[in-house]
Amino acid sequence: MKLVVSMLSGREVQIEIEDATTIRELRRRAQKELGFLLSGLVRSSYDLPSSLTLEKAGLKDGDMVTAVVKSDGIARSCTGFALVRSDMSVVTWGRFGENPPTSFALSGVELIFAEWCDFCAILANGTVLTWGESSPPPSKVEQQLAHAETIDFSMLAFAATLSDGSVVTWGETDFGGDCSDVQDQLKNVQLIWASDSAFAAHRTDGSVVTWGDPDAGGDSSAVQEKLKCVQDMNCTCTAFVAICSDGSAVAWGNPRNGGDSSAVQDQLKSVQCIQASETAFAAILKNRRVVTWGDPGGGGDSSPVQHQLRDVRAILGNRSAFAAILGNGSVVTWGSPGDGGDSSSVRQQLRGVRAIQCTDRAFAAIRYNGSVVTWGDAFAGGDSSRVQAQLTRVSEIQANSFAFAAILEDGSVKTWGDPAAGGDSSAVQADLIDVLQIQYTDRAFAALRADGAVVTWGDPEFGADSSSVREQLGPVQRGVKRRRALQDATDTPADPAAR
Repeated sequence: MKLVVSMLSGREVQIEIEDATTIRELRRRAQKELGFLLSGLVRSSYDLPSSLTLEKAGLKDGDMVTAVVKSDGIARSCTGFALVRSDMSVVTWGRFGENPPTSFALSGVELIFAEWCDFCAILANGTVLTWGESSPPPSKVEQQLAHAETIDFSMLAFAATLSDGSVVTWGETDFGGDCSDVQDQLKNVQLIWASDSAFAAHRTDGSVVTWGDPDAGGDSSAVQEKLKCVQDMNCTCTAFVAICSDGSAVAWGNPRNGGDSSAVQDQLKSVQCIQASETAFAAILKNRRVVTWGDPGGGGDSSPVQHQLRDVRAILGNRSAFAAILGNGSVVTWGSPGDGGDSSSVRQQLRGVRAIQCTDRAFAAIRYNGSVVTWGDAFAGGDSSRVQAQLTRVSEIQANSFAFAAILEDGSVKTWGDPAAGGDSSAVQADLIDVLQIQYTDRAFAALRADGAVVTWGDPEFGADSSSVREQLGPVQRGVKRRRALQDATDTPADPAAR
């Protein structure tokens, strides 16, 4: 059949394609022809699901579909940034180790993935480019990556899920780079989770396949019989947990870091979701109570505050502490006191909280009135007194390992925490206007403005120094829709004051 794919600008292309082809492949073809990244395809005001074939989506010869152009975005690793423009070009800066990017080759990028110290980009022509600390994939793997849907990272290995649900891996064997022992089981994979040095693949039939470092969750043989009808998963640095359809939870990996849930197994019933710190898990049950396990010093022991953990709506974990938002907008914390597990100094201020963000060792809560409350390690953002008076009408907060950056409703930005890691933005404050989004490495920030310009600050070794690509990070001449204020978000508890 022949289909017409049209942009809102009026530009259109005609694509000849088989009716058994998926919407995903049609989108990719359209991206290549139009030269713009597309977030999706729409027909008669309805989004076309990527997994459907053209026939099942009801498309017929001569039909027209509308292409939705993806906005500019910033991808990040621990040490560098990549700005992905809607015209499929990419600008990179930061520290990339022994395998820096080839800037002239970074055009026509269709997908880009980043984690730890590595990036992986898939071009519209099927070419795969990698850069960062790790070695590129071998040629036999690279050929298969043209069909990659997602790429996941352990510290030194990669796992790509292909469009047919199979998986290919590369990198250090001890970190999950070799999946040959389970290759025949890696079919119909819908999602992959990664600990520091192991992978767990969640298949469409609800089963789980693991490989990599046995001490980090790469060996699930002890619980394999229980890993059936899995609905969701999570992981700490060296352990995994799966939520099954019957509401139970199954954990494996390093016992110290959450791989052994036997002490609380009888309580893990009707589990709704599970959050993780670096070394412990916290499960929210259907009755809105909480069960924790793992490293006691990392939040695995919530007994001192267990009586307060009622009507829990959301939990966030940093390196070694947790913070829970209750239905009435108050907050309960536990774990390492110095990392935010002790919020007693600000307890009276933690009312009407709608969202929480964290660095490695501190927390920041946004209240419904737009103000911010912070606690934890002062040097890592637990002390916001320097900018407290300016933290009003806060829309959202982003955080790296040691500093916070708040976007206000007017698009300006306020920062605090370790000055060398981005907690001091005074050198670029005048440029931080009309900010749409902020991304981060371990010790730096990059802000994308409404005019397409990018502003960076923090540690130069971690991406704050963008001087080498300054001209490419300047404004672009096109319209960008401003984001909606975050008070429209629906993921947070209702404002208690509005009840």
